[in-house]
Amino acid sequence: MLNRRTFLSKGAATLVSPIIIAKTDVFSILNSTNIASVNVAVIGTGARGKGLMRILVNTNNVNLIAYCDVLTFRLNEALEIAPKAKAYTDYLELLQHKNLDAIIISTPLNTHAQIASDAVNANLHIYCEKTLVKGAQETKNLVQKVKNDHTKIFQTGHQYHSSRLYSHAVDLIQGGKLGKVNSVRAQWNRNGNWRRPVSDKKYERQINWRMYREYSYGLLAELSSHQIDFVNWVFNSNPLKVSGFGGIDYWKDGRETYDNTNVVYAYPNGVKASFTCLTGNSKDDYKIYVMGDKGTMVLDYAKAWFYPEGSYTKEFGDLDGVSGATTNWEKGKGIPIKFEHIDPTRQALEDFRDSILNSQLPMSNIISGSKTAFAIDMGIRAMDQNKTIYWDSSYNF
Repeated sequence: MLNRRTFLSKGAATLVSPIIIAKTDVFSILNSTNIASVNVAVIGTGARGKGLMRILVNTNNVNLIAYCDVLTFRLNEALEIAPKAKAYTDYLELLQHKNLDAIIISTPLNTHAQIASDAVNANLHIYCEKTLVKGAQETKNLVQKVKNDHTKIFQTGHQYHSSRLYSHAVDLIQGGKLGKVNSVRAQWNRNGNWRRPVSDKKYERQINWRMYREYSYGLLAELSSHQIDFVNWVFNSNPLKVSGFGGIDYWKDGRETYDNTNVVYAYPNGVKASFTCLTGNSKDDYKIYVMGDKGTMVLDYAKAWFYPEGSYTKEFGDLDGVSGATTNWEKGKGIPIKFEHIDPTRQALEDFRDSILNSQLPMSNIISGSKTAFAIDMGIRAMDQNKTIYWDSSYNF
């Protein structure tokens, strides 16, 4: 039998377990071992990676046994979180770590595809942070590789896809709570330069990689992607086309990714969904408005409300100098949608563990993740080229 080092160097096909479970709706998943806990490694120990590590070291049936980063000071920071785990500067060496079951990829976006591909070759379970992959062709290549060669769990890190509150909201919307949905409006606004402090200028691009096109698609990929993933989930679909605008209009600091974005996606059912990100105004912060003919649902990070359309009486007259405007409209007050849930990131990591232990397809998987990645790439091209970009049939898996 090939050892993992030989396996990686030869790029051989994935080792297959003789125990096969039933096919899922996406791809077959093979249960390679019967394990009671999962040995995990984190690749990328920046702010997000360290946040994931802090959760993992306090998660039952998970053992954080290794971590990797190319920056020494990041490794030192990670050491304080997981002093017993082994540190690596080369992720290919980490993939050969003895008894490793799974990896979590929390590196810059442009590295996701290669690391995930190598982890497929290493026959490991994979949790890849959002956005799944940078670029349409790279996304297609990874999905095809997972489809052909991967026999383990692949989860995409759209954590709100694991939120039990968001799952409940999707059930309500799909069950007709809002009636016929005709519009979605989402925003994630901040007032600040979105930069992280850098002690030495030589680390600028590595620490603030979200600001540079070589590494990232910026706001659309890092923030709006969560909300786009939610809309895809609600409609069990993907956008048909997108138009939008973006610019570097406020922060003149050498960044290459837009400091404001506004894109509109059209879905097969006629719904238009708009997504806005600002870095010069934080009014209402994070919100998603799903609007139907029976009511509106509003979601933030951890809460949701229902605003029924209800009955209203129109009284026409002069209102603020506008002839014919409606002067009276009795609307129902927002009703809290209460549903017990925990922090979405913790829930996502617990779901990853449970998917591995139970050989179950994650809710946020390679296919849902790829649909969002394709949509992000479409949105970037629409803004860059100032034209409408259409969904390509080659994106369908």
